[in-house]
Amino acid sequence: MLVIVAPGQGAQTPGFLVPWLEDPVFAARLEWLSTVAGVDLAHHGTVSDADTIRDTKIAQPLLVGTGLVAALELFPHPSDAFERVGAVAGHSVGELAAATGAGTITAEQAMVLVRERGNAMAAAAAQTPTGMTAVLGGNRAEVLAALAEHGLTPANDNGPGQIVAAGTLDQLAALAAAPPAKARLLPLTVAGAFHTEHMAPAVGHVARLAKSVSVHDPRIPLISNRDGHVIHDGVEVLKRIVGQIASPVRWDLCLDAMADLGVTGILEMPPAGTLTGIAKRALKGVETFALKTPDQLDDARAFCDKHGEGSLIHATPTWRMVVSPSKGTFHLDSAAAEADVLEAGATLGDVASSRDRVVITSAHGGEIVEWLVEDGDPVSPGQPLVRLHPVGSYS
Repeated sequence: MLVIVAPGQGAQTPGFLVPWLEDPVFAARLEWLSTVAGVDLAHHGTVSDADTIRDTKIAQPLLVGTGLVAALELFPHPSDAFERVGAVAGHSVGELAAATGAGTITAEQAMVLVRERGNAMAAAAAQTPTGMTAVLGGNRAEVLAALAEHGLTPANDNGPGQIVAAGTLDQLAALAAAPPAKARLLPLTVAGAFHTEHMAPAVGHVARLAKSVSVHDPRIPLISNRDGHVIHDGVEVLKRIVGQIASPVRWDLCLDAMADLGVTGILEMPPAGTLTGIAKRALKGVETFALKTPDQLDDARAFCDKHGEGSLIHATPTWRMVVSPSKGTFHLDSAAAEADVLEAGATLGDVASSRDRVVITSAHGGEIVEWLVEDGDPVSPGQPLVRLHPVGSYS
């Protein structure tokens, strides 16, 4: 099982695009996305210094644009990805690249959204002096208690021993004065408290724009930052990407979902290294591949061939299938069990686990062709639950 991941803000380094731009096809595609985003991505990925590419308005389009063009280098025929990739995920802004790779939105839509996301988040960050500090090590419960005591948000929960605290500079200073036992604090050079309530103004702006974005259901299972659930409804994917701006990134739960899916290989798109580093610590025995330069592409394709088994859902148009968002036990709704036709939004049942209980609804509705699970069956993330056809089209 192959999972492809896209990194978030902070992964970029000065000059990381230099070797990639030696390929004229890569350069031409990046120029097109630069035009859409209104940002000279080639310039910032080659000659701009660290302070410049740290700017939210530049960093976010740079990361998404790079990931999208590199994906076309890895899979020159995008349909090939559906034959190999079991799931996709993106950390923070990387979720836009992941959603595009899964076929939910187009590259052009992604670049407009990331442009507006970056601009809006930079503007929100300018309203109040805020920041972020990585808390490394320590007892998890004690770390979270210390953050709560100081009014800080665990904005990124990246897995064992790595939580990023976010809030006002005064709150972060208070944490630094009384850190949790056995924890090391690392202040991050970022513009503000991303993924907290301080970004609420940015959510409103991007949400208004998102109303005009047409979406498709993902053709590859997409693991959501919000809770690690596999999301198979395009409208819900976009809604979560917008809301994610002001809500914590639960990468720890994304890693749990990958384990539940049975991941054997994780490939990180450029600028790679951060997420594969986390995966090495959290998912012992899972192979990783950090795609950093184009001379690795042949090895990266071999890695994909080795681990790739394809998407569970790509062979059927995605609006015909409802899948489980997480691991647990499926409980079939009694009304759905008796129905021949489901209305859009109808409840199918729920998936219960030790962590939560998630109600499953049918986003599109249609005639029930067959149930693929029974009441009380154990299910895994992305597992198909029921096959549907549009009303009147099945015989």
